[in-house]
Amino acid sequence: MRGLSSHDVLALWESGVPLHPLDRGLLALGAADPSTAGSVADWPLGRRNRALLDLHASWFGPRLQAWTSCPSCGDKVEFELDARELASARPDDQPEDRVTIGDQTFRLPTSRDVAVVVARNAPACAATDLLDRCRVDGPAPDQWAGELLETVEQGLASADPLAETRLALSCPSCAREWDDAFDAAGFLWAELESRARRVLWEVHTLASAYGWSESESLALGDARRAMYLEIVRA
Repeated sequence: MRGLSSHDVLALWESGVPLHPLDRGLLALGAADPSTAGSVADWPLGRRNRALLDLHASWFGPRLQAWTSCPSCGDKVEFELDARELASARPDDQPEDRVTIGDQTFRLPTSRDVAVVVARNAPACAATDLLDRCRVDGPAPDQWAGELLETVEQGLASADPLAETRLALSCPSCAREWDDAFDAAGFLWAELESRARRVLWEVHTLASAYGWSESESLALGDARRAMYLEIVRA
């Protein structure tokens, strides 16, 4: 997994801006390891999420800081996670490719499957659409009854635990407790965007002080550029 220079940060950020959030994560994984670019969309979600967490730790460090609003009182709730701990919270061996529940067999959902379901823009039937797409053997159910749907979802979650990580959150103001989904791709992109904005401000500062172009500023390297910025700000 190769490192990320300031030039890489800007190029990757610019390429990802027009993309769907789901595709931004795949773009980052492909940039880190070009040999996976053609296959990452077909990885099981747990494998993708583990790779995104490892990538965050490699590029930006393992610390994940974020905040959300309490659903009861609206106050800001801050929390901190460790990417490496999340990535190692489940067994590292590859999950089974197939899950058989009753007389039906399902493959593990992938990013490509999620993208197809999202494109249909039908949230009410998103879960059943995903299962229909992933069913590879057995009769199609006449109706996805609540109990059957829950059983299949639990079976897939047990087979690929990192496909979805739920965070237990608590509001210090009103003591409300709730859980929310953790978005590994969203965290990575937020960090990348923050880094890109910082680099652009550095380029702007040096251009204003010395008249250097973007390419000239980035060619300095991080340490020399930081020293020039320190001189300008002094």
